[in-house]
Amino acid sequence: MEVMICLNECAAFTGEMEKRDEDLKKAQMLDARARNISHNVRCTECGSQSIEDSQADVAILLRQLIRDEIGAGKTDKEIYSKLEDEFGETVLYAPKFDMQTAALWLTPVLIAGGTAAGLVYSKHRQRTNVHIMALDLIRGVSLTPKERVTILDLLIPPPPPPQGVASRLRRSLNLR
Repeated sequence: MEVMICLNECAAFTGEMEKRDEDLKKAQMLDARARNISHNVRCTECGSQSIEDSQADVAILLRQLIRDEIGAGKTDKEIYSKLEDEFGETVLYAPKFDMQTAALWLTPVLIAGGTAAGLVYSKHRQRTNVHIMALDLIRGVSLTPKERVTILDLLIPPPPPPQGVASRLRRSLNLR
């Protein structure tokens, strides 16, 4: 009889522990979600810190607002929309892509593209100037050291491929 009571108490205790563990995991997930959102929201008082890092009164209130919204079952997108509606687009660290922010988003792409185009053009120009250098050689005009290197690179054929055992064997057996 005492064993049965002990087993029932152990089962009840195990059930309570599992429920506590489940509640703890759920609370940790909600806290991690709130921290993630808080890291992406700029403190309206400090301006240079996220509300997660700031200790300003506004940041504390915004963190509490986010936790309340999560508790109410709102999605991250709904929370970001609410913050943007109440505090403006500057409260978010990642602005949306629209006509006002197009220059902000496209400037790095344009700079990288321009740099790549400039490098390709300079390489092309270096190769197309070879005919001018050849004419200068014929006319007897001396070349600069850089032009000499370029001409020699173009006129000297590349070295033959290395002769390995397999290629020698193919040649000796006429198996190309």
